[in-house]
Amino acid sequence: MITSTRKERERLEREAKILDLARSMLRQVGYHGLSMDRIAAEMEYSKGTIYQHFPNKEEIILALANQALEQRLGMFQQAATWSPKSRERMAGIGAAAEEFVERYPLHFAVEQIIRSASMWEKTSEERRKFMRSCDQRCLQIVSGVVRDGVAQDDLALPANTTPEDLVFGLWSLNFGAYTVITSSDTLEENGIANPIATLRRSQNLLLDGYGWQPLSSEVDYDQVMDQVRAEVFGDEQPNTP
Repeated sequence: MITSTRKERERLEREAKILDLARSMLRQVGYHGLSMDRIAAEMEYSKGTIYQHFPNKEEIILALANQALEQRLGMFQQAATWSPKSRERMAGIGAAAEEFVERYPLHFAVEQIIRSASMWEKTSEERRKFMRSCDQRCLQIVSGVVRDGVAQDDLALPANTTPEDLVFGLWSLNFGAYTVITSSDTLEENGIANPIATLRRSQNLLLDGYGWQPLSSEVDYDQVMDQVRAEVFGDEQPNTP
């Protein structure tokens, strides 16, 4: 039993080292520069050792994405309980999303790579299932805050509109914005000097449009989000997925 436990610990440590190196390589040389041969050479392992952990580089990239998504899930859980007020809780989740992107800017590029059909089919069902689970649980957290808003009479959804409809709008707005923010270097040239501030205004306009109380004309949600980032995440040491 002791030997088995030690071997498992060594296996996990070796896998973590592989992922750390792969993450660094992705930053330096991108997806096309990453290879199993290069990882093996840098680590001074045999290729066979690398393949014992990951069958291909796509599986490594998905493992990196899952590490980041697990971190995002934890951040959403923290932010969603920060305040008893439903709209402040939603602002808190928005602050968590900002913090996530600042900590893990590589994630959005990695996620777009791995979700393409040609890459997705090369990965294991176990890791694909984990990614889907993280996405689902994050959306459930946000939908839960919407339902709390309805229950507290802060929000009245239009007829034939579900909490998931509202969440989908927020999700699309955020995912699209962060994808552009982390991949474009021409935003300022195109008149968007502060894309995060622009995204915050867009989120508030969307929630004001639904009539979610208190409206942004009554509460400074920029201040709320800054407070969440300082109080909930300010002292945390970020991991590096």
